[in-house]
Amino acid sequence: MFKALVVDTDDSGAVSATVQELGEDRLPEGDVTVAVEYSTVNYKDGLCMGPGGGGLVKTYPHVPGVDFAGVVESSDDARFAPGDRVVLNGWRVGEIRWGGYAEKARVKADWLVKLPDAITARQAMAIGTAGYTAMLSVIALEDHGLTPGNGPVLVTGAAGGVGSVATAILAHLGYEVAGVTGRPDTEDYLRSLGATQIVAREDLNETVKRPLEAETWAGCIDAVGGPMLARVLGQMKYGGSVAAVGLAGGASLPATVIPFLLRGVNLLGIDSVMKPHAARVQAWNRLATDLPMDKLEAMIQPATLTDLPRLGADILAGKVKGRVVVDVRA
Repeated sequence: MFKALVVDTDDSGAVSATVQELGEDRLPEGDVTVAVEYSTVNYKDGLCMGPGGGGLVKTYPHVPGVDFAGVVESSDDARFAPGDRVVLNGWRVGEIRWGGYAEKARVKADWLVKLPDAITARQAMAIGTAGYTAMLSVIALEDHGLTPGNGPVLVTGAAGGVGSVATAILAHLGYEVAGVTGRPDTEDYLRSLGATQIVAREDLNETVKRPLEAETWAGCIDAVGGPMLARVLGQMKYGGSVAAVGLAGGASLPATVIPFLLRGVNLLGIDSVMKPHAARVQAWNRLATDLPMDKLEAMIQPATLTDLPRLGADILAGKVKGRVVVDVRA
């Protein structure tokens, strides 16, 4: 038997989320069974615990959790053996397949990555999909020519999961980081992660008035989308790149093509869900060297399975700061 947070609906469509004891026969098919130690809370997890599963959950009852880290318990795949420490991000686990809000998970071997020796399971979930996505974004910006000497790098939604880790990584690598936030109480937090400039959300949230503004940012990691992304595109330096990772501010992009045509701006889409295995390994290896673990520790908000329904609602409301680490065994 193992504990899991089970989300279910009744005949009226009302959603409930309760911690239950389940048998291993309830686990889905897969090559590898993992004894899960930690998970975390992402925006998608909040959706999966809410009404209609946010359009992501297809069948009930369901176990959310798009991330988990733990130890291989059994494996039918030669790449993994009992005792291996592993992490999983994405692959629609926690959405259309049972995920990490449980003491056990069974998945395809192709979806797992062995954790670098320098990263514990707890740290891996403090990083989670958010931090892994932040690292993918930094790599993409570097691949398109960003270096610390190019100028300041903007991070939108800086107090959130992606933004917090991105800020810490960029500062550690020597970049000048400007963090965008709509919460004045997060300014000290962002400066502790390495941000040297704080930008008020309202300064960037207006609809584009001019297709080009002063060249300000050498790069940007954007978790907001919508009008803010459109505005930022017009403020990029010549040849600068924006890594687009989220849509907390909306899925539309009310922009013009002028920044792309006259300044050679690059808009880079960052997908973490279906990323090929080699790129995942690269990102996790970079996290082991480029993310200061003392900064990571300062982001952590500890939680248990019983805290998850509340935290799911909080993250959808933009009330979660930093990284939630869920000890599924507690």
